[in-house]
Amino acid sequence: MLDVTTVLEQIKIGTIEVTPEHALVKKLQKNAPLKIKLGMDPTAADLHLGHAVVLSKLKQFQDLGHEIIYIIGDFTARIGDPTGKSKTRPPLTEEQIQANSKTYFEQIGKILDLKKVSIVYNSHWLDKLSSKDMVKLCAQVTLARLIEREDFANRMKENQPIGFHELLYPLFQGYDSVELNADVELGGTDQTFNLLMGRFLQEQAGKEPQVIITVPLLEGLDGHQKMSKSLGNAIGLAEQAEQAFGKLMSISDLLMWRYFEILLLKSKSAIEKMQQEVILGLLHPMTLKKEMAHDIVARFWSPFEAQKAKDTFEALFQKKDYSHAEQFRLPDNTPNPIWIVDLLKSLNAIKTSSEAKRLIESNAVHIDDIIISDFKAEIRCKSGMIIKVGKHRIFQIK
Repeated sequence: MLDVTTVLEQIKIGTIEVTPEHALVKKLQKNAPLKIKLGMDPTAADLHLGHAVVLSKLKQFQDLGHEIIYIIGDFTARIGDPTGKSKTRPPLTEEQIQANSKTYFEQIGKILDLKKVSIVYNSHWLDKLSSKDMVKLCAQVTLARLIEREDFANRMKENQPIGFHELLYPLFQGYDSVELNADVELGGTDQTFNLLMGRFLQEQAGKEPQVIITVPLLEGLDGHQKMSKSLGNAIGLAEQAEQAFGKLMSISDLLMWRYFEILLLKSKSAIEKMQQEVILGLLHPMTLKKEMAHDIVARFWSPFEAQKAKDTFEALFQKKDYSHAEQFRLPDNTPNPIWIVDLLKSLNAIKTSSEAKRLIESNAVHIDDIIISDFKAEIRCKSGMIIKVGKHRIFQIK
């Protein structure tokens, strides 16, 4: 058994804040498994490395022998967490929510031992709330408190509408903690208001309030906005390891240090030492970036896939050995010549025409080392043709 001080220090690694810390110490001193809660709304089919940050902290609690409760927010997904949004989210259909939920199990299994996870749906209790229950829940929180929330306050200043259902979101997430008697709830820093609401509602219900632990938000590939599939700056946990490796190699040198810190939990002193060696010319940033990409893929995919992805990257991008490119055979009925956008869609390199337009306008599409700058270009395909899309995907036509 580890002593409480040692456990606390382990838990705090890679976190922003533990609130309140003394309450977590008290809970740990009971020397009994705690209920650790994490909820995610199935608003998209894929989880990404941004989600892996908080899932990794959940895994740490799992390894310490605590009870892990993973909530799929199928009820709250109907509202959509308004966190950071400047306008009301469009509602998801039941079919979309169910389809997205199915993909989560395999993806969280990359990080958690699913045999030791209680997976629950918050519709199981939120759907059962009566009108009387709803009024009682709403009566516990004032409107003044709800509109203190930063995104609501910002929207009010900008005269942007706020749906009444959006105001209910923090209450529903907080009520999850009441229902489950959570001891600890995890979330990104953008979830702080919702996490505190859970603590508040537990107190109102006469229960021991949960401790909240926030972890940093991971910046996406652009280095500016938080990682998000909708923003096109994410690395999905369901992606192939080689594609994830390539995307990691495409990030800026500045962002590399952030990934070392958040995804690999390197200490500030270790990062400062690497930075100093780069400044002195003792280490090349490319060498470090390959180390970072390898270690992240090894952690969230597997060591075997990480080494294979590294070898493939070096062969493709450093040795120009295109035998390692993604091989693709176009269907027999494919027109030739073909519109560049349709070609990229056939390769599954893009999903939308707007994505293709963005790539083409930024000179990120090459065919046989020739930049394609015309969105209306017609391409005559031939065997052996090399198509580069962005910084991290290379295809060869069979």
